[in-house]
Amino acid sequence: MFIRAALISLITALPAFAVEAWAPEPAGDHELSEYQWVKRVLVVFADNPADPRFVQQLEAIRDEPEVLLSRDVIVITDTDPAAMSPIRTALRPRGFAFVLIGKDGAKYLRKPGPWSLRELTRSIDKMPLRQQELRDQRAKP
Repeated sequence: MFIRAALISLITALPAFAVEAWAPEPAGDHELSEYQWVKRVLVVFADNPADPRFVQQLEAIRDEPEVLLSRDVIVITDTDPAAMSPIRTALRPRGFAFVLIGKDGAKYLRKPGPWSLRELTRSIDKMPLRQQELRDQRAKP
């Protein structure tokens, strides 16, 4: 009985641990080309980390990061316009913005306001490469 209770508590703790382990990647010196054909990139920009739209967007992602992780999405944040990171230089945002870039390097979505996780995942699932991934998964025995 004790082992069963311990096992149940361990299983219920695993999702919470996975969510806490997730964190967005700071832009730093990263280049978008690093992720081509490897990950989809969601870049969230703001002029400072206290921007309410920036906070709202990250909270939406933090609620269920596994939804994006299962779609091979990496979240990159850039809240320092003065640093002029290579990603900021390439995408040239004004204030808050998020940009969704496919594995093929194409910019699929650019929005000036936060989106829900549901809206983001629907956009990702409409991408041609994602459609192919889903077909390949269904074809597996």
